[in-house]
Amino acid sequence: MKNQKFVSSVDKRGRWSRVAGQAYLWLLLVVLYAPIVLIIIFSFTKSKVFGNWTGFTFGLYENLLTGYDYDAQVRVDPNLYRAIFYTGLIALIAAIISTLLGTLAAIGIFHLKQRLRRAVTFMNSIPMINPDILTGISLFLLFASIGLTRGLGTVIIAHVVFCTPYVVLSVMPRLQKMNPNIYEAALDLGATPQQALRKVLVPELWPGIISGFILSLTLSIDDFGVTFFTKGSGGLETLSTFIYADARKGGLTPELRPLFSLIFLTILVLLIIMNIRTNKQIKK
Repeated sequence: MKNQKFVSSVDKRGRWSRVAGQAYLWLLLVVLYAPIVLIIIFSFTKSKVFGNWTGFTFGLYENLLTGYDYDAQVRVDPNLYRAIFYTGLIALIAAIISTLLGTLAAIGIFHLKQRLRRAVTFMNSIPMINPDILTGISLFLLFASIGLTRGLGTVIIAHVVFCTPYVVLSVMPRLQKMNPNIYEAALDLGATPQQALRKVLVPELWPGIISGFILSLTLSIDDFGVTFFTKGSGGLETLSTFIYADARKGGLTPELRPLFSLIFLTILVLLIIMNIRTNKQIKK
């Protein structure tokens, strides 16, 4: 009887623990995603005040895509479109350069001696741990000390600096899973180092390279701290700095709501596609 009571009490504690764990998980998901859901909902109303529902409409999406508010007979802020253009341009260039540098760096780090590899890997993790404001100020002081005029070029350099370590982190696990003899076998069969890199290593590392590219793209689009300190005073704006300036005026441009919704849905679709492809590769 005592054993039965003990087992029963253990089962009850286990059930309550599972219930509490699930409740905590759902609460966390609600806190994380409720603001995004609200933005998506209120992107279908033309109220300038967030939270004020004035009726279902695709008006804000139409304003965003055409650049003109037909109800108010005014143009949408042209600075928003310049910010979108520069955000995409900087993110694309920085992601491509970071992916190339990070992939080559990961290959080089992987072939170092074990002790040196640990030291370099530790050094690679420092920029990821550093707060954005520290990285931004450091780069600002560097550019100022060498007399480099801040603008589009310095922002791209800064984004490459903080994106490259993430690419290294994405590619390194693929190198560790790969058979190290494949590259040497390609060389023994007459391939040049460049051919072995392009035709043997890159296909093996491709999933990690794509993950690093997408991660770099997302980090660049999302960044504010580093961009703010390295963009200079020439009028260059990205989405993050535009939103910061717009919020200081007392409110956000309504067309930002459909823009946020489209960005979120695009990233969600990409993640779903990547997960489906990953699951197919695991099954194979």
